[in-house]
Amino acid sequence: MAGSTPILLNVPHAGTSLPSSILSRLRPDALDLKDTDWHMHEFALPCAELGCSVMAAQYSRYVVDLNRSAEDTPLYTGPTTGLVSQIDFDGHPLYQTEQEPDEEEIKARINTYWGPYHQALEAEIQHIKSEFGICILIDLHSIRSKVPRLFDGVLPDFNLGTNSGNSTDSRFEKCAQQYLSSGKYSFVKNGRFKGGYITRHYGRPDQNIHALQLEIAQSTYMIEQSPWNLENQKAIALGDTIKGLVSALLSELESRK
Repeated sequence: MAGSTPILLNVPHAGTSLPSSILSRLRPDALDLKDTDWHMHEFALPCAELGCSVMAAQYSRYVVDLNRSAEDTPLYTGPTTGLVSQIDFDGHPLYQTEQEPDEEEIKARINTYWGPYHQALEAEIQHIKSEFGICILIDLHSIRSKVPRLFDGVLPDFNLGTNSGNSTDSRFEKCAQQYLSSGKYSFVKNGRFKGGYITRHYGRPDQNIHALQLEIAQSTYMIEQSPWNLENQKAIALGDTIKGLVSALLSELESRK
């Protein structure tokens, strides 16, 4: 969805579609798709009213993880999941015995799903940059607030990642930090989630392309178990906050003209 401002919201883990050739090989407990960034596209789409461009993935991260490099270079030193992962966040196997994808299938998934998505994302970033002279990419994510294999305790509500300040100009990082930390939500910057491949790869401040990742604890807006339903009042408040973040960044852009 093309917009009329320099801001692009990207939701790479919103997808729930699974090709039948993959669906039939997953373990029954994997079919719950519990590692999905549930409802995040529903929070991104209303930002189009503010002039944002919006992109969201259709296919599940169990097909291929769009926030990993095609070379599957590790992003973090601790436990994680990979480009075409065979385990979920809790370390449980995704596939039935001897049904895991082989190297040829992994390459095919990269070519079929990963490549076209990133080509489209790069094209949209360059289109925005050519029109406005600048692009601000907000990579929108969510995760269960308790995943002991990935992090200790309870995740803060808002986790802003800028690759330790390398993916964006400091004025946009400061703007996002001031806004997100000023309300009722708990906040951390460049903590457990510093930004995945998308933030690190596309964030090129020297080219006036700025990327920020926002990882949101799912306890802020939904019930963290199947069927993964929204909690209406919480969801309304979060939606207002995400639109407020966009408005704050737009105001920052306007003030610098």
